[in-house]
Amino acid sequence: MSEHDPKILFGLRLREVRLLKGYSQEALAHLAGLDRTYVSSCERGRRNASLGIIYKLAAALEVEPSQLLVPPKQGEAQ
Repeated sequence: MSEHDPKILFGLRLREVRLLKGYSQEALAHLAGLDRTYVSSCERGRRNASLGIIYKLAAALEVEPSQLLVPPKQGEAQ
């Protein structure tokens, strides 16, 4: 997979925001009504998250959905 793959970039950004908020994958999954393995696979770029899932994750993280689509910081993409 390419580092320019939208699923990879989304996953990196999701992880970045989750860590900034201080949540574990398990805590985020619980708040969003998802399974922890689903959150993990999103963060690894293995899932193509639907718009509905993006909204659930954003609500759980208390951010606007658009904030999960902002490219991750350069250091995180490595």
